[in-house]
Amino acid sequence: MKIATALVAVAATFSLVQITGCAVARDQQTVGAYVDDAAITTRVKARFAEDKTVSATSISVETLNGTVQLSGFAKSNAEKSTAENLAKATPGVKGVRNDIVVRP
Repeated sequence: MKIATALVAVAATFSLVQITGCAVARDQQTVGAYVDDAAITTRVKARFAEDKTVSATSISVETLNGTVQLSGFAKSNAEKSTAENLAKATPGVKGVRNDIVVRP
């Protein structure tokens, strides 16, 4: 009986980590902040997809505690700058770290 309970507890813990993500498990942020960050990431990606000058497929977006990190490749400085400005103008964004590399 104790083994079965322990297995259920391990399975539940594993499921929780898979659902909420590793960052939550490492105490980097709360579950609420994780959900907020996921929403911010989605909004930034949507803005990239709507803009004709930014390649949404070449630029990666990650968010942690409201700070957006942009990485990947841009074809010009204008594209890099536009991506940063779009991210900054997105509701909920506290800051932007632009690690995009310009590669023509």
